[in-house]
Amino acid sequence: MSASERGRLGDFLHTRRSRLRPADVGLRDYGGRRRVTGLRREELALLAGVSASYYTRLEQGQSVGASPEVLDALARALRLSAAERRHLHDLAEAAKRPARGRTAHRPPPEHAGPATLALLATLEAVPALVSGRRADVLAWNGLGHALFAGHLDRDAPGNPAGRPNLARLIFTDPHTRALYADWPAKARAVVRNLRMVAGRYPDDPLLASLVGELTVKSHAFSAMWNDHGVGPCELASYEMRHPLVGSLTVTQQSLAIPQEEDQLLVLAVTEPGSPSHEALRLLPHCAPPGTRART
Repeated sequence: MSASERGRLGDFLHTRRSRLRPADVGLRDYGGRRRVTGLRREELALLAGVSASYYTRLEQGQSVGASPEVLDALARALRLSAAERRHLHDLAEAAKRPARGRTAHRPPPEHAGPATLALLATLEAVPALVSGRRADVLAWNGLGHALFAGHLDRDAPGNPAGRPNLARLIFTDPHTRALYADWPAKARAVVRNLRMVAGRYPDDPLLASLVGELTVKSHAFSAMWNDHGVGPCELASYEMRHPLVGSLTVTQQSLAIPQEEDQLLVLAVTEPGSPSHEALRLLPHCAPPGTRART
């Protein structure tokens, strides 16, 4: 087990433990000054039914043999969400694998398949894009390009070397940052999803490179990443402030594409008859000619 993997597992357990108080989990707090934020290690061990010494070794990276049953007991004690529970298992599984023989290799470029592109082409009235494992934009329809990144080349997703990346746009692109009225909420959702994927693919050098780049370029990303929050970007409503059509509220839905592993179809839906829906209908007429025709 490498030092970095010991750190990932231990840091995740520590941050989840730190956010709970004794009263949150039915334990009595006898007052006095607590030297730790959140639950003590021995308190969590008691709740999970393991010894305090065993849990300490696990959090410090000195033990790597946690069984699924122990991990589930810790997840229940920590009140983890379903996504956090899966992330805990992913980190523990990575920690068990020996570092030797695990050579990082550059994964092949991702592409949206013909069936996915055909589906995207039928969604003329809904802004849509296809996102890859690392949040690269693999394709978008005309409205998707106009809503999310009309300031970029509409053909950019076709070039693997220069594809827009949703995480990079959120944290380093002023246009994208200004697009979201509650930018921190959107940014946190992006980071939580990226950390979940990083736990699933700890040996992906391109993903590690992206995280390293954003950590250096954005203090906000670094702080959110160090919080170890985990969760998929499945469904959320955002107020967007578009430079061409003004304010509109969209519900962003991310749907798994069955035939393409780790690819998501991201849709931006507005309530029929609402001012947001009408603003979206105006977007094709405000956008540069041709944006509706390409993916």
